[in-house]
Amino acid sequence: MPKDIHTDSSPAIVIGAGLGGLAAAMRLGAKGYAVTVLDRLDLPGGRGSSVTQDGHRFDLGPTIITVPQVYESLWAACGRDFRKDVDLRPMDPFYEVRWQDGSTFTARQDTDAMIAEVARLSPGDVKGYKRFLKDSQRRYVVGFEGMVAKPMHRIWETVKVLPEFARLRADRSILGLAKARVKDPRLQMALSFHPLFIGGDPRHVTSMYALVAYLEKEFGVHYAMGGVQAIAEAMVGVIRSQGGQVRQGVEVDEILIENGAAKGVRLTGGQTIHADLVVSNADAGHTYQRLLRKSPRKRWTDRKLKSRRWSMGLFVWYFGTEGTADMWSDVGHHTITNAPRYEGLLKDIFIKGKLADDMSLYIHRPSKTDPSVAPKGDDTFYVLSPVPHLGFDNPVDWQKEAAVYKAKVQAELEKTIPGFADHIKTEMILTPEDFRDRYLSPNGSGFSIEPRILQSAWFRPHNVSEEASGLYLVGAGTHPGAGVPGVISSAEVLAKMVPDAPMPVAIKVAAE
Repeated sequence: MPKDIHTDSSPAIVIGAGLGGLAAAMRLGAKGYAVTVLDRLDLPGGRGSSVTQDGHRFDLGPTIITVPQVYESLWAACGRDFRKDVDLRPMDPFYEVRWQDGSTFTARQDTDAMIAEVARLSPGDVKGYKRFLKDSQRRYVVGFEGMVAKPMHRIWETVKVLPEFARLRADRSILGLAKARVKDPRLQMALSFHPLFIGGDPRHVTSMYALVAYLEKEFGVHYAMGGVQAIAEAMVGVIRSQGGQVRQGVEVDEILIENGAAKGVRLTGGQTIHADLVVSNADAGHTYQRLLRKSPRKRWTDRKLKSRRWSMGLFVWYFGTEGTADMWSDVGHHTITNAPRYEGLLKDIFIKGKLADDMSLYIHRPSKTDPSVAPKGDDTFYVLSPVPHLGFDNPVDWQKEAAVYKAKVQAELEKTIPGFADHIKTEMILTPEDFRDRYLSPNGSGFSIEPRILQSAWFRPHNVSEEASGLYLVGAGTHPGAGVPGVISSAEVLAKMVPDAPMPVAIKVAAE
C-alpha cells in the first residue's frame, strides 16, 4: 500500500549525485524544497567521486578547480561559507606542458611570467600572445559573464548574442585563433588545448573557449584538499543541513510522466517516488533515451540524439607507487606531455575513431600537494589519454585493447617518470566502456555532447525540458556545458527558472 511521508515543504527529486545534481539540490533546498537525491554509485560526486585502494585515494574525474566564485556563490545562496567547508589551495605553477624535443612551457597566473615563457620559446610570438590575452578577455565578458549562468532555452537569448559572436569571430576554432596569433606550433598547442578538458576538439570548438586563458589568469587554478570528492561531501553536508537527503546505491529506471508533466520516478527495484519537480543530472542522452523511453518526445528523439557529435572517450590509468615521494622531482602536480602529432592525433580521436599508437597524456600527481592521497612516502598518480568514443562504426574493443594500450601508455610515461612501473603497488583502469557502464554515458564519452558552436546555448539540451513540464536538466550535457564551473553553473540557471517552493505537501512512496 502507498505510504505518505509528510514533509514541511514541497518535494523535489534530483537524479544523480554528480556535482551538477548536488548543486541543484542545494539551490532547491535554499528555495524551500524538500529534496531527495538518488544516485547509483556508492559515493557522491558522480565523475568527481573517488576510489580508495590499498591506502591510495584515486580521484576519478576532475582535478583542476577554476573560477572559485561559482562555488562561493552557491554556498552563499544556502547561507553558508564555502571557504569554511572546503580547503582550496592555489596552484603555482598551474601545469607544465612538455614536447618530444625536450622543450617545456610552464603556465602560471602572473602575466609577466607567462610572457617570459613565450619569449623563451619563441621571441617573435610575444606580440601575438599579448593579442591572444586581449582576445581571451573579450570572450570572457561575452561568453562567460554574459551567458554561462543565464537561461538559454529561448532562441531569442542566443540570437541576441550573434552579432557579438560574429564580431569576435566565434565561427573560427580555438586552434584557428591560436594560429592567427602565434606561429610556433608548440605555442599554438599550448593556447588551444583547453577544450580537451571539456571534451572538445580544438580544431572545431569555437574560439570563444579562449576565455579559459583569461579565467586561469584572473582567478587562478586550484586544488581542493581531499580532492573533488571533498567538495562533493561538503555539498552533501549542506543538503542534509537543509533537511534534504542523498541516497546512494539506488538507480532511477524511469521518469514518470502523466499528461505531459513529470510526476516522479520509478527505481530499478520497482519503488515509486512521487514529486512534481524532477531534476535530472544524468547525462542528457541517458535522460531522454532511457529515462523517458516510454514517453513521446518532440525534440530529443533517439534519431536527434544519434546525430549529435559526442565528446571523446578517456583511457585513465590510476596507480599508486611505493617509496617514490622523493623521486622525479621535476614532475609536479599537473603535467601534460605531447605526442609528435597534434592535429593528426585530434583527427584520429574525433573524426576517424582510430586508436592511434602515439598519444598525449595528462599526468596528475596529487601527492605533491595533498598527503591524504597516499601513505607516507608513497605517490598517487592519475594518467589520462584522450581516445575515441564508442559511437563510431567500428568502435575500439577495449576488452581486447586495454592491456595493449596500457603497455603503450607505459612506454610513453617512462620518458617522464622513468622506472615508475617497478614501484607500482596498486592500480586500476577506466576505459570508455567503463564510462558507459559506470556513469551511463552515451557512447562512453567523457563529457557528454561535444561543445561545438551549434551544440551550445539554445542548440544544447535545455535546462528546462521541452518534453515534460516540471522536468529540468543540469550537468555536462545541458547548458552551459561540461567542466566543473559549467555543471555548477547549470544549477544556478535552474534556480532562475524554478519558483520558490509552494505550500507543504506529502511525498508518496509506493512499492510495486
